[in-house]
Amino acid sequence: MKFNKLVAFSGVLMTAALLSAGYQSIDAKEADVIPKGITIDGRDVSGMTEPEADAALDEILSSYQKATFTLNANGKSIEAGSTDLGISLKSDDVVQKAMNYGKEGNLIERFVASSELAGGAKKDFPLTLTADVSKISEFLESGSKELNSEAVDNGLKRENGQFVFIEGSDGVEVKVEESAQAVCDYISDSWQGGDASIDLVTQVDEPKGKKEDLMAVKDVLGSFNTDYSSSSAARANNVANGTRLINGSVLYPGDEFSVASALNPMTAENGYMPAPSYENGTTVETYGGGICQVSSTLYNAVMRAELEIVTRSAHSMIVSYVEPSMDAAIAGDVKDFVFKNNQDYPVYIEGYTSGGKVYFNIFGKETRDPNRTVEFESEVIEQIDPISTFSASGELPVGTITKTSGSAHTGYTARLWKIVKENGKEVSRDVYNNSKYRVTNNTYVVGTASENAEAVAAMNEAIATQDSATIQAAAAQWAAAAQETAAESEESSDDKEKKEKTKDKKKSDSDSKKTEKKTEKETSEESSDEED
Repeated sequence: MKFNKLVAFSGVLMTAALLSAGYQSIDAKEADVIPKGITIDGRDVSGMTEPEADAALDEILSSYQKATFTLNANGKSIEAGSTDLGISLKSDDVVQKAMNYGKEGNLIERFVASSELAGGAKKDFPLTLTADVSKISEFLESGSKELNSEAVDNGLKRENGQFVFIEGSDGVEVKVEESAQAVCDYISDSWQGGDASIDLVTQVDEPKGKKEDLMAVKDVLGSFNTDYSSSSAARANNVANGTRLINGSVLYPGDEFSVASALNPMTAENGYMPAPSYENGTTVETYGGGICQVSSTLYNAVMRAELEIVTRSAHSMIVSYVEPSMDAAIAGDVKDFVFKNNQDYPVYIEGYTSGGKVYFNIFGKETRDPNRTVEFESEVIEQIDPISTFSASGELPVGTITKTSGSAHTGYTARLWKIVKENGKEVSRDVYNNSKYRVTNNTYVVGTASENAEAVAAMNEAIATQDSATIQAAAAQWAAAAQETAAESEESSDDKEKKEKTKDKKKSDSDSKKTEKKTEKETSEESSDEED
């Protein structure tokens, strides 16, 4: 109790002392402006009203907004503006702090602040800036691609039947999250305004493939070839081009290989020509037609190398260059052939064309028992032969038969067996895949257009049977009848024309004779006159 009274008494004494020293509270007019000697980020704002100080603050901030930041990594750089980095004031009450300096707090605090300013002291309120980490990350996600360099994996090249080691190189990648935080920290802690250069955080990516592992790739794990010698020049080009694009590929343990990715895009710029291919159960001309023979040949080599099949699709219709269930179709983004290197060593894909055949060899390090062999056997479970279907057309002459479909295809349901033998004896037989191929029929339209009602009825009756022999017989009969009718009509027309010509000739002769008689009479009369 005595202590509290003592403190209170001391406060009274201090107040009396301040008053006796001439301290006076700031009047209402002075309270509306910033006291003398106050600066914001080094700019004098004393005597300014709050709106004037806000305008001055905007000018200060605009100078910061004009700064350019050079972001460096991997010996390269990209530039960013303040808006790219989301730079803003960490605290927006700096004007209020300047306005209230010496006007807030207890009497002693206000006295000290006012006395210092009155004595010529300066008080600066620095700006505290920050940046938006999420905006910086977003900017780096797109921009850092220019700074990154991908690692070039160690590889192999096959020359003159031998493998040659190809040394790769390190890659450098910007670590986006760490770099965004580093930029943000620099803005908050170190930046003094103006243009700045900031080093980003990076990591080094080493190339895949040890030299000793790559040089162990010597053995043929699986191989296969197919014949395309009967192909058109365009299709043969596509097969050779696709094989070239795959040749030389190296897969490290765990790597997956997408054939569609390796072969696309199917464009002229990528070496392809228009050739027949399957589309929705029909054959059409497309760039890259025939490329599925490449993927199917590779599929058979991969099977025999016993690599892991990730994705494989059968064709919509049967193909001729491999047995049922031994094909692998490629179709845009819908069908792909993907396999995985499930070995402990890299594998090398060799592909080439020669003598109208396409070849694929899968090289690696053979670890399988030499007494163990693998075979694949195609089994047809169901076969559906194509049929011919006929429909009537009132726009074609009666008896006309026109084919409207492409080549017919037999439909199949098939499966592929994987057979493993040891010392020539079968030890396992497992279903490797199941495939279904649609049947496509021959379709024809038969003409029924005729003025002969009997012919139209007979042709429609024949078409209703859907029997090829019956329809062809009826078509031949009524087509011949139509030709006879047409011939008779033409002959009748000729006779009529002849009669008309004969009639005209007789009339002409008669008129001619009349004219001659008249002329003779007139001549006789003229002679008589002359004689008179």
